[in-house]
Amino acid sequence: MSRTPTTYPQAAIDAMLAAVRFDGQGLVPAIAQQHGSGEVLMMAWMDRDAVAETMRTGRVCYWSRSRRAPWRKGDTSGHIQELVELRVDCDGDTLLALVEQTGVACHTGRHNCFFRAIRGGVLEEIAPVEIDMASLGKD
Repeated sequence: MSRTPTTYPQAAIDAMLAAVRFDGQGLVPAIAQQHGSGEVLMMAWMDRDAVAETMRTGRVCYWSRSRRAPWRKGDTSGHIQELVELRVDCDGDTLLALVEQTGVACHTGRHNCFFRAIRGGVLEEIAPVEIDMASLGKD
């Protein structure tokens, strides 16, 4: 389903930023959830600029702690997340991004990052690799 990503005016961006409680490193956890199915895709971190860019452009942007730089989901792989709605929890310390995921969300090439579970007392991989991310560049 093709849809137009949700963007927000500056007043809404300012209101969201005022509601978010960033941690001591200036970050807040952000959970990405497929808007139609409710499937939890991944968790990453956002800083103030990533929240603002996500809301302004409708393309989900995170903060990469390892690269210490903005991380626009899909820049290298093409597996982007378009924003449907951005929510903040009751304490202001976690964001929920309802997204339209194009391709896979996980850097392992799986549809989501939650592909391991205890089954029969053993930690098992319960979802297959859908794409070889090494051929695309990981993000």
